[in-house]
Amino acid sequence: MSSQNYKDYRREYEAAGLRRQSLAADPWQQFSFWLGEAERACPLDATSMALATVSSSGMPSARIVLMKSYNENGLVWYSDRRSQKGHDIDQNPNASVLFYWQPLERQVRISGTVSLVSEATADAYFNSRPRASQLSAAATPQSQVVSGLGDLEQNVAKLDEKTQGGLVDRPQPWVGFCLQPTKFEFWQGQPSRLHDRFRYQQMGNEWLIDRLAP
Repeated sequence: MSSQNYKDYRREYEAAGLRRQSLAADPWQQFSFWLGEAERACPLDATSMALATVSSSGMPSARIVLMKSYNENGLVWYSDRRSQKGHDIDQNPNASVLFYWQPLERQVRISGTVSLVSEATADAYFNSRPRASQLSAAATPQSQVVSGLGDLEQNVAKLDEKTQGGLVDRPQPWVGFCLQPTKFEFWQGQPSRLHDRFRYQQMGNEWLIDRLAP
């Protein structure tokens, strides 16, 4: 393989620093504060997060999903259990998510274990979705091999005709996942690569906060 020359895209970080005394004692409060600022700075992408899972064989996999809600119990997103992430979580419930808010030069990493939300919660969210999204979720087998786009469109059209503009039932494989955190890391870009990194680790009913070297 021939060598390649790559342009150095290095840039300087210029945001205000993050100090221990300014951090909330509870990581959920800190996350809520940063998320609010992200929603103002990048409203289209603030709730986008990279979800990393690991299969039973130890193979990692990552993809972007949308956080739909959160509270002190965890972060929630929705997907099909037949997908790769669904299979990974069934076999290994440990997972991690990453939020990257480039305009603010910030990252948040959250790790923990994943469980399913209640069927009532999943039903309520599914029923709130646009009808076209409901049809696509109910008529397509996520992550399965298909012959072409035409077959997917035909499946959606058949279901649309069958339901005649009425209720689309949530398919049983389409569920809500909740990541219950045991660790948070807040990263703030800083000049000269002396980035601020603070880790919250759960110790019983308390959170231990440590500064990490960049």
